Amino acid sequence: MGLLIGFAPFVAFFIAMRSISPLAGLAAAFVVSLLLCLRMWRRGESLKVLELGSLALFALLLLYTVSAAPQWTVATVRLAVDAGLLAIVLVSLAIGRPFTLQYAREQVPREYWASPRFLAVNRHITLAWAAALAVMVAADAAAEYVSAIPLWVDVAATVASFAGAVIFTVRYPAAVRRAAEAAASASAAPGRPLA
Repeated sequence: MGLLIGFAPFVAFFIAMRSISPLAGLAAAFVVSLLLCLRMWRRGESLKVLELGSLALFALLLLYTVSAAPQWTVATVRLAVDAGLLAIVLVSLAIGRPFTLQYAREQVPREYWASPRFLAVNRHITLAWAAALAVMVAADAAAEYVSAIPLWVDVAATVASFAGAVIFTVRYPAAVRRAAEAAASASAAPGRPLA
């Protein structure tokens, strides 16, 4: 659940952008990012890569929008936000600290944190998010720069990609756990007698 809360600024951005304006979307996302970081800080929790990256992303985009007054379209502002989020995810992978690790550690006992399986699961989940975000960036770019592609295709690709990443995030760890338990049971079962 913590991971999904980390995406709250992006939800706030999308709602305010669609209902008011791109500037309102960026401002709403910045405020939600700031509130999430302040909440974690007040609780003494470690600040997470996604929340800090989101705060920096929306602060920079908001500052740029206010100072340079670009003519954002829905697709261009979404392209900037989705590309920024993709960069956050890819950097977390490049430095060997997939952004999902911090959330997973809140739910998994400390003795498993260094296990190869735990680290691999988090790498795979982060890669799934990177793939979903790459689809979103491609859809945003296509909606902006290919006139034959309507905006609803961009929105549909975004919803499908995001939903796919969420489903993978929820189901994949359980599937890995079941496979590990089945392998452990099979290796613990007594061998059959030779004929």
